[in-house]
This record gives sequence, C-alpha cells and structure tokens, in this order.
Amino acid sequence: MRRDPLIALRPWETPEVTSWGRLPMNAVDRRGDALSLDGSWHFQLLPTPHGCSGEWTRIEVPGAWTMQDLGDLPQYTNFRMPWGEFPPASPAANPTGVYERSVDIPAEWAGRRIVLQVGAAESVLLVHVNGRPVGISKDSRLAAEFDLSDVVRPGDPATLRLTVIKWSDASHIEDQDQWWHAGITRSVLLYATDPLHLADVTVRARQDGELRVDCQVRNAAGALPEGWYVTGALGGQLLVQDAEFDRVNAEDMRVSDFLGEVRLSATVRAVRPWTAEIPELYELTVRLHRADGSVADTSHHRVGFRDVEVCGPNLLVNGERIFIRGINRHDFHPLTGRTVSAADMRADLILLKRFGFNAIRTAHYPNDPTLLDLADELGFYVVDEANIESHDHAHEIADDPRYLGAFVDRVSRMVLRDKNHPSVIIWSLGNESDYGANHDAAAGWIRRHDPTRPLQYEGAAKLDWAGPSVASDIACPMYAPIEDCVAHALSGEQIKPLIQCEYSHAMGNSNGTLADHWAAIESIPGLQGGFIWEFWDHGILQRVSDGRPAGRAGAGLYDKGVAAPGHRWAYGGDFGDSPNDGVFCADGLVFPDRTPKPAMYEHREIAAPVRLRYCRGVFLVQNRQHFRGLKWLNAEWCLVHENGDTQTAPAVLPDVLPGSTEAIAMPFPVPDGEAWLTLRVTTARDEAWAPSGTEVCLPQVRLSTGVAAAPSQESVSGAFVEVDGEGRLVHPMLASPPVLSLWRAPTDNDEIGGMAARWRDWGLDALVRKVVGVDHEGARVTVRAEYATGAGIVHHEQVITPVAGGLRIEESAELPDALDDVARVGTVFETVGGLDVLDWYGQGPWDSYPDRSAGAPVGHHSLPVNELFTPYLRPQESGGRHGVRRFTLSAPDATGLAVGLGAPSQVSVSRYRAEDLAAATHHDELVPRPGCVVHLDAAHRGLGTASCGPDTSAQYLIAPGIHRWAWTLRVL
Repeated sequence: MRRDPLIALRPWETPEVTSWGRLPMNAVDRRGDALSLDGSWHFQLLPTPHGCSGEWTRIEVPGAWTMQDLGDLPQYTNFRMPWGEFPPASPAANPTGVYERSVDIPAEWAGRRIVLQVGAAESVLLVHVNGRPVGISKDSRLAAEFDLSDVVRPGDPATLRLTVIKWSDASHIEDQDQWWHAGITRSVLLYATDPLHLADVTVRARQDGELRVDCQVRNAAGALPEGWYVTGALGGQLLVQDAEFDRVNAEDMRVSDFLGEVRLSATVRAVRPWTAEIPELYELTVRLHRADGSVADTSHHRVGFRDVEVCGPNLLVNGERIFIRGINRHDFHPLTGRTVSAADMRADLILLKRFGFNAIRTAHYPNDPTLLDLADELGFYVVDEANIESHDHAHEIADDPRYLGAFVDRVSRMVLRDKNHPSVIIWSLGNESDYGANHDAAAGWIRRHDPTRPLQYEGAAKLDWAGPSVASDIACPMYAPIEDCVAHALSGEQIKPLIQCEYSHAMGNSNGTLADHWAAIESIPGLQGGFIWEFWDHGILQRVSDGRPAGRAGAGLYDKGVAAPGHRWAYGGDFGDSPNDGVFCADGLVFPDRTPKPAMYEHREIAAPVRLRYCRGVFLVQNRQHFRGLKWLNAEWCLVHENGDTQTAPAVLPDVLPGSTEAIAMPFPVPDGEAWLTLRVTTARDEAWAPSGTEVCLPQVRLSTGVAAAPSQESVSGAFVEVDGEGRLVHPMLASPPVLSLWRAPTDNDEIGGMAARWRDWGLDALVRKVVGVDHEGARVTVRAEYATGAGIVHHEQVITPVAGGLRIEESAELPDALDDVARVGTVFETVGGLDVLDWYGQGPWDSYPDRSAGAPVGHHSLPVNELFTPYLRPQESGGRHGVRRFTLSAPDATGLAVGLGAPSQVSVSRYRAEDLAAATHHDELVPRPGCVVHLDAAHRGLGTASCGPDTSAQYLIAPGIHRWAWTLRVL
C-alpha cells in the first residue's frame, strides 16, 4: 500500500515545511462568489495523527472542536507552552480531527479552475479530495487555498477530507496569551474562476487623488493567451493603462508568458480622503478581458485615499499628527471561541467607536478578514500583526534558521492579503518573540513589497527606543511607566514616534491612571498614544453541572456581564486544564458578553471629541478631532446644583475647526454654592456606528468652589448615644456597627502586584479591635480603640455626637510608619435588610476610584443596590463611587437612612463583605447578604494596572500618619 505523502512529510514536527500544494496568497476577494461549505460535517477525533479510525459524529464548521463537547477541552496559558517539549518538537499525545463531507461540484464549473479555501485551521491542515492528497498548510490565522481542478469533476460529487492536527512545531510560534483551541475556526469556501484569472491586485491610493492599481494575471492552463487585457473603473471614472510599465515587463518573455503584469492609473479630482474620523470609500472594479473583449475575471475593492508616513518622532496620516486611541483585540466569542460572525465583529467595532477608540491592534495575528472590511467602513486605524509569538522559547527561535521560512511566510502572506485596506496603517512583525535574524528577514520582505506603510515590532525597539533598528519604525514599548515616556520625549534623543503597543492592563477592576497617561500624551510632543490591553474578558460560558463549555446553545444565558444560574464564566483551570494561568485571560474592557466595564466610560471621556473649559467667566469648547468639524454633533446643557436642583437647556455648538477652540454661551447665570455644568454631546444624525441621539461624551466643569454648609456639630438637648459594652454604636438601622477598615477584597492588580500579600502579612484582612477607652461627656461618646497589625499598632478614635436629625461621627486613625501602603482608611458598617436603592450626590453613575474618575460626572444619581456591584470574573473590590458628598439608602416605603460626608469621599455599597469577595473564585459562589455593606473611605488606594504594567502613581497611595474624617447618620 502506498504511504500517504502528506503523512510521510510529518508536517507537525518539521518546521521547514510551511506548506505543500498551497496556492500563493493574494488580495482578490472571492468570498462573494463562493459556494459556502459551512455547516455540519462528519467528524472524528483521534488521539494522534497516526490514530486508528474512531467513531464518527457531527461537528459545526466553522468552530473549534474544543468548544463543541467532543472530549478535548480548551486550555488557557499566558506564555507557557501547554507541554514541555522544546522547539520544534510537539507532544506524542496530539489530538487530530478528521472532517469529511460530500459536495456536489456544479456542472457549470466545467472547464473552470476550482479552488478550495479553508479560512483558518489550528494548527496543521492536511487536505485530501476523493482520497487523493492535495496539500498542507500551517499558520492558524490565515486562509489556505488549494487548486482542486485535477481531482474533482464538475457535475459529480466530491468527498473532501480535512485533517487538522492540534499541536506542531508551528505551535511554538503561536504561543499567544489566549485559550488554546483546535479545529477549523473560519469559513470554508469553494469557488471557480476562468483558467485566465486575476492572480493579485495591489491598490495604492494617495491622499492627493493619485491612484495606481497593479494587476497580476495567470493562466492555469499554461502560457498566457494572446490579446488579453485589463480595465478598471473607480465609480464612473475609467482607469488608464500604463503602457510604459507593461512594455518593461514584456521584455522578459519567459516571465510574461507565465505571469502578466498591468498597471492602471488615474487621478481623482476633488478626492475625499479616508481617515478614521471620515472613512470615505470609493468602489473600484477591475476586469480581466479575453482577446474578444469578454470578461474572464473581476475583482471588487473599496478604496480609501490616504497617506501614512513617519516623519521624525511623528506618525502622520494625510500629513496630520494623529493620536492613537487604540485597543488590542483578539478574535473571540464566549460561545464559539475563536469563531466570530460578521455581525459580532460589527458589534465589536460599533461599541469601540461609541467609546472613543480609533485604532485596533490585531493582537496577535491577522484577524478575520471581515474585521478589516468593517474597519475600512466604520473608520479605524489598524496595526495588522503577524501570527508570530514564541513567548516561551523566544530567544532560541528568533535566530533559529529552521523557523526562518515560517517567519517570512506568515508576515508576507498577511501583507499580501491585507495590503489594499486603507484602515491598515502599520504592519507588525508579531509579538513577544525576542528579536533576531528571522525578524530582519521578514522586515526586509515588507520594505521591498510595501514601502507605503511603516513597520513596528516591540521586540526590536524595547532595549533602545531611540535605536535605528531596521525592524521597527516606531518605538512601541509595553507597559512603560508614563514618567519614562515623558523623559524620553523630552530627552532630545527621540527619533521615532512613541506609541505603546500595550498599556493600561484591563484585568479586573483596573485601568487606574489612564487620565494621567493621556494628560501627558496630549501635552508632550513625541507621545502619540497606545493600545490598551485588551478588548474582551476571555471568559467562556460554562455549564457548572458538568464543567463543559455551554457552546452555541448557550445564547441568552448571560446579561450585563453576569452568567445565568447554572452557568459561569470559565477561566484557566476551570476545564481541568493543566498547566494554566488562571484568571489572567480576564483582562478586557468588556465582559465576555460585550457589556462595557466602568473603565470604558473613563476612556470615552478621555477620548471625547469635545472638551469644555471654564476660564475667567468664559466657556470654551475645544474640538479634539484631527479632521472633522462639530456639525455632526448636538449638545444639551445640564446644570446640577448641590441642593438637588437640575436645569437643562439646548446648546448650540459652534462648528469649531479640528484642534481649535471657540467661546460658547451658557443660558444660565453662574450660581452660588457648589454647581456643576455638563455638556451632554450626542450624534446629530445617524452615523454608521450610532443612531441619531447616541451619547458621545459628557464634558463637565465646576462653576464655583462653594461647598455645602457642614451639618451642625452641636449636641441636641435630651438626645443620647447608645453604645454596647465594647463601645460599638447601637442603631436601629445598623445590623453591625461602624468600625475601622484598612483592607479591600484584593483586585487582580493587588494580587499579582504583590500588595495583597503584604496586606495579609500585616493582618489587615482580619483586624482585631481592642477597646482602650469609652468616655461620656454629656450626650457625646468618645471611643478609643487599637488594632494590632504586623507593622505596628493602629490607633482609632470615634467621637459620636447626637445632632439635629441624627448622629455625627468624627473619626481619626493613626497609621504607624511601617503601614506605608494600605488599601483604604475608613469606616465599614452593615445595614438592616430591605434597603434596596442608593441615591447619591457625587460622581457616577458607574464605578469610579481616585485614579479612575475622569469619566464619572458629578451629579445626583440613583441605582438599585444590586446594580452597584461590578461582576468582574474573579470577585474583588468593585462598585466604589468617588467624590460622594451624601447618600441615602431606602426601602420601597421610603424608610431608610441618610449619610452626609464632611468631605467628598470614596463610598461603596454592596451585598457582600470584603471577605466574601476575597474567598470566592467565581460569582456563582457568592451569597448576597440581606442588608448592605457600606464603606466610607477617607482615603482609598488607586487601582493602577500592576497585574501587567505600572502600579498606580504615588499620589494615589495612602501614606502613614493621622487620617481624619467625619460623617452624619440619620433615619429617613
């Protein structure tokens, strides 16, 4: 029996074999004319590539088998390989999926070239048709095409067999921070062309209207026939053939007999340039004709006229220095893993657009091609990244000649596929793969093929931002402290734009100091932004009963970030996967169901197209865009008074030029006392990403420095304070008395950054209160207590005084010098049950913290208590509101309690104690308490991003010494 030549190559362990029988990549989009092979296929899962035939079942294509309850489950690792073999080896236990289906080849395809396209297969793809070997492909994130013309017969059925091998030598360079899956994850297509066909089309469209279209023509039957020609039209304008270009190519008949090349050109007058703000697109049609004039092949493209260049320390688009307000994005869905529909991709980008993002880094591989179509249409700048990450063995592989072909292959195929998209402004050589000769080889290929775009690669620039590395035109560090970025920009040594490829790690309750980053970026030349890590929390919907993925049937089993009863968001280890990196995959700005986290609102305000300033009695509106005026926006004034009054009035926005500022009239007189003026900005008409009336931003200014009068401190005659034998306040609305709190349920940043371990070592999570004195002076009670910690004694004092309508509590806490970084200093108490609504005056309505509060305007807010909590995948500190002046907690019958704060404070109200949150690993483990757990913080530590990146800034840390605060408590 003859041995299968594909198996004989052993492609899963041979890095020199990147493909066999695979057609060259090109930019001719055949999706519109193809026969879809998506749907149900016969499937069997074998233990190894050499495994014997197993039991056949059904599988949905596209879709990873790891998400379809077939016995092989997802595994999450950050940078560790999931097995110990060194490159290029792969494990002997190597799940292998065999897909089969029959397809009727249309009879009308007789005489045509028939091509199979597999959109993506992880990790190695072997193709057989009618039992005959056709080809091999590696690279799990780009399509592979195979010519089937010699192995199928039009009018007859054909049997397709696609064998997908999970692990290979290529897995070592697909070691990205994401779930490991396996299977066919993008669409499978079958299409036909004339033997004489367009092999490739390259479009170059300049900002000034100059258009150049380079076409390559092949004939599957052999030599090119006589008399063929190419025409093109942009809208109604015909393109002109460049005779000089064709004459040059015709000199080498050996080349022209096999591959024809034609250049078409035109100049578009009064061209409307493409930008992310105004994504103008033109329809281009390229036709290949036979000698008799009949059309042999057609290619459609959407063209955007724009220029990209690096000029010294500036990245320019159409000659303008732009800010990159970017995010890193994986192809991800909580039900289908790496398979994402066009509708879901559109929803991703619409959400990002509404929250002020203008750029995407396709971390860390070329995303589904539909994403780039949508980025062209909706308006995003894209850093297109090659599918190369060798994190666990980066140093060895960067210079390993066995992987040279794979590096160049992956980079070049990405460029060949995506080069005509105006949204793609930068090519990236991959991620976290050290730096070596393999990168330089790939960079050299790009510079030759596409000199119109800059390159970036973090590994080539990380040791020297000002170095002349050939592999990166941009200094693109990861998680660089903003102080270092500023120092570099001011050093006089900067020669490249500084745009961080990753910054502000969005893991759990995070993204502290984001506003501080952007204050520096917007004020210091040479800094141009960066890409937040990342868009999604990669939680997979899991059935708690059996631990399996909920799969496609799980639709509707989640809402507002929360999985339905019986389900939860799974992270590393929840499928029994080992090794794993736990919850580190939950590091996005949206929950797995695309619900925005509070940090999204922070970014929306930082990225707002409109800024409002109040200077010496004059209101100023600034247009923060680069290319667009303000006519596309409407606005409304909202004046919030401290006393609870609110006034609104229409606002007429002047059509301010990009980057300019103009005065605007406010219809209200400036009031006395504390008041806040908000300009609610909305879309004036339907946009591609938002209907008319969609809220865009809420710029706000404070109109005065007045504050509310402090509550009376005078004791009320006849009133008294009740305390128990331990000096604890007894009150009818409190289920537990107010005591000192120095700890919070650790955030992911606290845990990974090491702060939580210090707090536990100090004993802050289990403070023991020792009363050292209870003094009565008339109706006033003073309680002094000590709390022993591993870093010294904390002295705490409460002075409780009956005042008109309730009690005033004045507190102080003295922290020893060794307690130099605690989570909070404040009071915690619990209420009786039945209090279900929080009304407050302060920042909101979403979460805000000392170092993440720019996106939460001051106002009068109201929410049910159960909606205050933010369900981060691993339970942790959440739901805090910054700058709160006063609040009430009320029952449906309007009874309850009211708290007034002597100064704007950090307040949280929750159904969970900090210890409840800290003990839980998932939200299905939490049991809400009947009352409310209330924290009033005189000081609260910033959030930072220390799970991956800098901690919060020093100004948001809590220093030792004496802290004082005061509050009032009364019954409604």
